[in-house]
Amino acid sequence: MIFGELGDAALLRTLEARLQPGIDFLLSPSTASLGDGRYDLPGGGYALVQTYEPGRPEEKRFEAHRRHIDIQALLSGREIIEHAFARALTVAAPYDGEKDVMFFDTPAAASPLLLRSGLFAVFYPADAHRPGLRAPGGAGEGPVRKVVVKATVGAPP
Repeated sequence: MIFGELGDAALLRTLEARLQPGIDFLLSPSTASLGDGRYDLPGGGYALVQTYEPGRPEEKRFEAHRRHIDIQALLSGREIIEHAFARALTVAAPYDGEKDVMFFDTPAAASPLLLRSGLFAVFYPADAHRPGLRAPGGAGEGPVRKVVVKATVGAPP
């Protein structure tokens, strides 16, 4: 898992070539004006632009992916994403290869990340995460605008 400011995301290009199309998408000035939907990226990955209201923990589940690395960044609003290592969690729903997702029971402890505009988090297949949680004091703040990039594992451009 990597957590940082979008301005520093360009540094990831030297570490992870397969993340480059997604980072380019996130750093493009035109991304903020895109409508909600799916956008295909070079190298087989894609980006999802979403608008939604963050929810309560009991409404969300921990998830992990096998075929994709998630890069999650907020265009506006605030949310908490909780992180835990997948290997330490109890599987709640087995891996669905079609949707590339496995769900887990809520662990006794997880690390919360506060995402706001200008921050991003990268979740590898070993990183279970529970996104979309309302930030403390965030009730009534309004919707979150978010980009989730799905970079293909093992397929650098």
